[in-house]
Amino acid sequence: MMGPMRLRIFTEPQQGASYDQLLAVARCAEEEGFDAFFRSDHYLKMGDITGLPGPTDAWITLAGLARDTARLRLGTLVTSATFRLPGPLAITVAQVDAMSGGRVELGLGAGWFVAEHRAFGIPFPPTGARFERLEEQLAVITGLWSTPAGETFDYKGQHYQLEASPALPKPVQQPHPPLIVGGSGAARTPRLAARFADEYNTPFLQPDAARTQFQRVREACEAAGRDPGSMRFSSAVVVCCGADEAEVARRATAIGRDVAELRSNGVCGTPSEVVDRLGQWADAGAATAYLQILDLADLDHLRLIARDVLPALGR
Repeated sequence: MMGPMRLRIFTEPQQGASYDQLLAVARCAEEEGFDAFFRSDHYLKMGDITGLPGPTDAWITLAGLARDTARLRLGTLVTSATFRLPGPLAITVAQVDAMSGGRVELGLGAGWFVAEHRAFGIPFPPTGARFERLEEQLAVITGLWSTPAGETFDYKGQHYQLEASPALPKPVQQPHPPLIVGGSGAARTPRLAARFADEYNTPFLQPDAARTQFQRVREACEAAGRDPGSMRFSSAVVVCCGADEAEVARRATAIGRDVAELRSNGVCGTPSEVVDRLGQWADAGAATAYLQILDLADLDHLRLIARDVLPALGR
């Protein structure tokens, strides 16, 4: 296996979770030694579940966790550019960075889930326009954060224009909080990542597909004149770990998944199997794994992974 691997907890609160539930998961993750707590940024549940008590806002959640945790890094995988204007988003993230003492990371994507846009009245432009907006948002946010104190920032884009912005507040982390771009696109997404991102994430891609995508990003870095070694690579994977086969099956049933399907598409099995499976993503080049936890009430799941998987991966 290639080097140690950071393990982060990744949640999907649009499936139905209160802030208190998310706080319990985050505090457990912190106590058990995980590197970070991340959450999706969605406003509508997916699949055939009730979704009660309803969605929560990603950045309001992270602001609360900034004050209610002490060590964990906190971020989105990923905020949708369709949900926010880039100037206010830069302020929001900088503020939560300050509230957390410099523990925030921003994942930003073009947006894709059309049903949630319809459900909450959010405009959903065509694919090309969404990627144009994402690129301009990345340019605006990094531009605002990197403007020297006392100077102003101007931007004239097709979708966003800024005039004499004071570009405040500055984030605690310098030059800025880590920016994460992800996806499986062959050209456009790697190019954006090479230009703006500190980390590139593959969402639920198999190890071979992740390896291919990481190589595309390395090539995009080289084409942009950037050292590919300056990019961090990560993968998001669904995880279902049990002390024995019965516990694996119980946890799979609890999230409405089949054990064989989870073993094929995600990371599923006993701790030793989980270590070996995660090693396939590490061998593909992922330095970080975002472990998608779908049963937020099952804190013993996190504790088992922390006890029997974390130490084996060297983090």
